[in-house]
Amino acid sequence: MDNRFGKKYKLCSDKNIQSVFDAKTSVKSYPLFLHYGELETKTPVSFQITISAPKRNFKKAHERNRIKRLLREAIRQNKLILETFLQDNNKKIALFLIYTGKEEMPYTVIEKKIQQLFLQLMQEIKHKISATTTN
Repeated sequence: MDNRFGKKYKLCSDKNIQSVFDAKTSVKSYPLFLHYGELETKTPVSFQITISAPKRNFKKAHERNRIKRLLREAIRQNKLILETFLQDNNKKIALFLIYTGKEEMPYTVIEKKIQQLFLQLMQEIKHKISATTTN
């Protein structure tokens, strides 16, 4: 599979972003908070994501940009875990990732947290799939 993280992975539609928050489903792994929901558009990829670093915690734009850059790289390195799972289960999801920490963490920590977050997300989706098939 392709290891690039291009425009097709970016969640840009206001309608889709709003539907993520309306779904009220989330996963936490400090300092990351991930909202997710079903993606209803016909995209060529199995997930789309928006990354946010709040201005309240990081006043300077270069600090917010650096955190978002580190998060994008960690997601790019570990996206195959989530992508293969979603393709196997024929699901498409929209993700909104928020960095809630007060200070920047090293890249190695961020990468481990992204891996944990993806594994928790896969557990949640697996649980929802099994709940719908038993009913």
